[in-house]
Amino acid sequence: MSRQTSAYLYDAVRTPFGKIGGALAGVRPDDLGAVVITSLLERGLDAEAVDEVIFGNANGAGEENRNVGRMSSLLAGLPTSVPASTVNRLCGSSLDAAMIASRTIETGDAEVIIAGGVESMSRAPWVLPKPSRPYPAGDVTAVSTTLGWRLINPRMPKEWTASLGEANEQLQQKFGISRQRQDAFALTSHERATLAWRQGKYEKLITGAPLLAEYGAELAMDETIRPNSSAESLAKLKPAFGTDGTITAGNASSLNDGAAATLIGSEHAAERLGSAPQARIAGRGVMALDPQLFGYAPVEAANRALARAGIGWADVGVVELNEAFAVQSLACIDAWGVDPEIVNQWGGAIAIGHPLGASGGRILGTLVAIMKEQDQQWGVAAICIGVGQGLAVVLENEEAVS
Repeated sequence: MSRQTSAYLYDAVRTPFGKIGGALAGVRPDDLGAVVITSLLERGLDAEAVDEVIFGNANGAGEENRNVGRMSSLLAGLPTSVPASTVNRLCGSSLDAAMIASRTIETGDAEVIIAGGVESMSRAPWVLPKPSRPYPAGDVTAVSTTLGWRLINPRMPKEWTASLGEANEQLQQKFGISRQRQDAFALTSHERATLAWRQGKYEKLITGAPLLAEYGAELAMDETIRPNSSAESLAKLKPAFGTDGTITAGNASSLNDGAAATLIGSEHAAERLGSAPQARIAGRGVMALDPQLFGYAPVEAANRALARAGIGWADVGVVELNEAFAVQSLACIDAWGVDPEIVNQWGGAIAIGHPLGASGGRILGTLVAIMKEQDQQWGVAAICIGVGQGLAVVLENEEAVS
């Protein structure tokens, strides 16, 4: 009979995030996944100690097909006896992988799991729908699988299948969040990310350059951070979704390539791993609502995760919220009533980038790093997900001075 235990985050690592068509565009997604798993091994993880690998990926239509979690673990040199799976919850895929891993640990079905995710938006293929009969007379259009809706079922209500940007313009109208406020939020993201990199905050979270160099890639830091961004330059950008819109290329996340991995284990795994856990996974939350309101889904997901951890927002010292768009981030922060100063203190996805399947792992790793640095006991990682979902995880730093 399996015993109930707690799940802990032991380590986290990611690649620098590359821009679409940028420094990582030549690296296959299964190789990017192998890079972060290899990095964990090089940091002292014994391959024989790993019970399972769970990876997240949002595309699944190209080189990441055939279970990219399994492909990445094999390419990284894990024993063929280590099972692996791939989950798809779009933008939340790698956070979902970590949540699944934590549940598996808690039930006693495993002791050590690598949970992560990968996305190459540069290498996402164009696809052709397969005809219902041979030799169709009409033209067939290739569809990009990089982002958003594709090959839509005509029975889906049109309001549900609005583009991600159009859906967030609806949020803007609902909550009255101004273009100026969105631009200011985006500028803060770039300023904080720039400062964090200059101060070496990300050094322990990033894979070494030699690993990427093996695949012909040279990237030392996140490629979409703009150190010279300013309120003036952001204000000059044209709205992307209608002339009277507020969302621009400057106050939304970009298209990116990257991978992230976390090491999750039981309390008993510390002896097996030869290292102490960094934080306990204390609560998890999932929320779903109308697809076009997806940007607001992290609100209730985080509230549920906090309730399951037995705490409230007043206890939380650090928040990592994936910045899909400035407007949805601000809507969530407003709803929670938290101090914006504790949110995304080392920058967010608007600056760092948002390779869909890797972002959940990124925010979880950054969250625990900030909690440890600041001696904070409680932290929340939350992410919005296309088609109307949100995920959240609460971490507890048990070594924090109360």
